[in-house]
Amino acid sequence: MQSSDLNELTRILQTAISPVALISGVGLLILAMTSRFSHMTDRARTLSNQLNAAREDESDHITIQIKVLYRRLQLMMLSIGFALASIFFVSLLIITLFVIYVLNVSLQNVVIILFILSLACLVLSLVLFIRDIALSLNAIKEELKAQL
Repeated sequence: MQSSDLNELTRILQTAISPVALISGVGLLILAMTSRFSHMTDRARTLSNQLNAAREDESDHITIQIKVLYRRLQLMMLSIGFALASIFFVSLLIITLFVIYVLNVSLQNVVIILFILSLACLVLSLVLFIRDIALSLNAIKEELKAQL
C-alpha cells in the first residue's frame, strides 16, 4: 500500500470515528430505555395481579394505573425503536463512507441524508423519552392526590 493510499484510508477511518461515537452514546441511551421499559412491564404485571385480588373500589384505581403504564410502555417502545433506527442510519453512513473510498464514487448527498435521518430519529426518540418521563411525573402526582 502506497503512502498516499494509507493517508487516504487513515482520513476515511478518522471520518468514521465520529459516527461510531454516536452509536456508542445512543447505545447507552437504549440501555437506559430498555431498563426503564423492563421496570414498567414488571410493575404492570404486579398491578395486574393485584387487580385480580382487589376489591371493587380498589380496582378502578389499579385499572387507571395499568392504563397509564400501558401508554408509557407504548411511548418507550417507540422511543427505543427510533433510537435503534438512529443507530441503523449511522451504520449505513459508515458503510457509505467506506464505499466512497473503495469504489471512488461521489455519494455526498447520501451521507448527508443518512446523517440527517440518524439525528432526526435520535431527536424523536428523545422527545418520546421526555414525554414518558412527564407521564411518569403526572402519574405520581395523581397517586399522591389520591392518598391525601
